[in-house]
Amino acid sequence: MGADPTTMRRYLQRYRNKELVSQYIRRIHQLKKKIETDVTNDTLKIMNFCGTHEFTITYYGIRSLMPDGVELVAGPGCPVCVTPAREIDEAIEISKYAVLLTYGDMYKVPGTKMSLAQAKAIGGDVRVIYGFRDALKLALLQSNKEFVFFAVGFETTAPTVASYVVNDKIPRNLHLLVSYRITVPIMRYVLESGKHNLRGIIAPGHVSTIIGASAWSFVPEEFGVPLVVAGFEPLDVVIAIYEILKQIYHGKPHLVNEYSRVVTWEGNLKAKEYLLKAFDSGDGLWRGIGLVPNSVWRLKEKYSYLDARKKYDIHIEYSIDLKPGCRCAEITLGLAKPTDCKYFGKACTPEHPLGPCMVSSEGACAIWFKYGGYELIEAKVIDEHAL
Repeated sequence: MGADPTTMRRYLQRYRNKELVSQYIRRIHQLKKKIETDVTNDTLKIMNFCGTHEFTITYYGIRSLMPDGVELVAGPGCPVCVTPAREIDEAIEISKYAVLLTYGDMYKVPGTKMSLAQAKAIGGDVRVIYGFRDALKLALLQSNKEFVFFAVGFETTAPTVASYVVNDKIPRNLHLLVSYRITVPIMRYVLESGKHNLRGIIAPGHVSTIIGASAWSFVPEEFGVPLVVAGFEPLDVVIAIYEILKQIYHGKPHLVNEYSRVVTWEGNLKAKEYLLKAFDSGDGLWRGIGLVPNSVWRLKEKYSYLDARKKYDIHIEYSIDLKPGCRCAEITLGLAKPTDCKYFGKACTPEHPLGPCMVSSEGACAIWFKYGGYELIEAKVIDEHAL
């Protein structure tokens, strides 16, 4: 597949084809009836781990196309949503001494007392950039200034920074506030908690391009839960749901790589090599969730000269992840819906977010608020008489 935009659009349209999606929706309804007759009448809760999957499901009204008893719940796949308030507070403190560079999604996320946007309004030097290469360019062009890059994300974005760390290509006036989180440990945390009764998981496609489909094999092998690595178009998602229902019906949970056009079994070996060379994994906090073992990346000691926490001697003694009544943590864990929160769409909106889930384009609350995930959308795609 070439990079020509017209070719790309035509290619993607195959995965948005109404008739193909309709065919799989009909199969899902038919298979759910068989499951009710032959296996179980229990609700089948399927977690779409990634925030981009939540966008696709909500934007295209896929929830409204599901049969009764198939419940699609959001997962913790929004890096902005799970970055602790303490680390945002660190970034705010650093902005008093250096130019703090951050992604647009992080700009309005509330810390303990304020967001980076609010910190900028009272004098903090905060600038929004598109990516790490922008940070490198700014540091090289303005060598008389000190810059700090707020490095937030999952395994998808971390390798870019790791490669520059390992190859010693970061200007000495640019430091890193590393806040990367690792997805496999939080998946294990969710399953070990025993709170969800998940019957299937749609694993994150973008992360899997780096870590490989094999990284998720523990889910069916250890927990007996069907798992499908899926892309982000409507057809990808409904195929993933159908594959999970097939595994439930046959009682044989296993891993399926639906996104094989992008994801390989082993992933991006070079990217994984850079991650292991640049960072050590360790226990870390997830916003509102708590301490998750081996779930964060931190710079190796040999690269500590790049660590903004050490350079600016930042120590935050007190932080609050969520305001009383905010249910972001439960929402990111699939234990509540955005509409279960009393603040949703009232005191908490994208313009005035109380919690992190209402900020990011991958946050469930922001997605539901913008695209009407809370509304019952009449399913136009299904021919009910054909079911």
